[in-house]
Amino acid sequence: MAMKILASILIAYLLGSIPTGLWIGKYFYHKNLRDYGSGNTGTTNTFRILGPKAGILTLVIDILKGTLATLIPIWLGITDISPLFFGVFAVLGHTFPVFAQFKGGKAVATSAGVMLGFAPLYLIFLLIVFGVTLFLTSMISMSSVIAALVAVLTMLIFPSFHFLLPDYDLLFSLLVLVLAGIIIVRHRDNLTRIKNKTENLVPFGLNLTKQKPK
Repeated sequence: MAMKILASILIAYLLGSIPTGLWIGKYFYHKNLRDYGSGNTGTTNTFRILGPKAGILTLVIDILKGTLATLIPIWLGITDISPLFFGVFAVLGHTFPVFAQFKGGKAVATSAGVMLGFAPLYLIFLLIVFGVTLFLTSMISMSSVIAALVAVLTMLIFPSFHFLLPDYDLLFSLLVLVLAGIIIVRHRDNLTRIKNKTENLVPFGLNLTKQKPK
């Protein structure tokens, strides 16, 4: 069993380490995403620099990395450790990828994939929060941070009402805190730009905070 656990951790990290946007840009568009836009290799910058086809493909693969990392230990028969534990290693791989000099994305899509594998209805709720915030603010960064904060609050509240999360789970709570923390920390620069009213916007929504990107 110990070997299965170690193998699952390694697989999860290596899955997370696949720098989807970076590789798609290099091999299909002959562009290094680090030289364009925000310099980030995640979904948002891929959409912005390479277009919707590359952006959607990056989003799907980055989500699946988290989902597979969560499901593989279940398939291997590991039942005494929460699958979320292994999902965190996929998020760490996405954030600090061994295949891309440990400089990765901001963990949103892969964190969503982890939730998809463990609590799909709860993920749908968080996606609704993300979508509403995106429409109101026109900012993917703000939407990601708000969804992370809502995840922290609701994992404390929802089990009391047996809504979406039926019971309190200490490990689940700790892992949600870890994932939310990674997302928020990885958006430090975005939060500074939001404060300065210069954050990048998507081409729709209300832009309620009146950002004016340079």
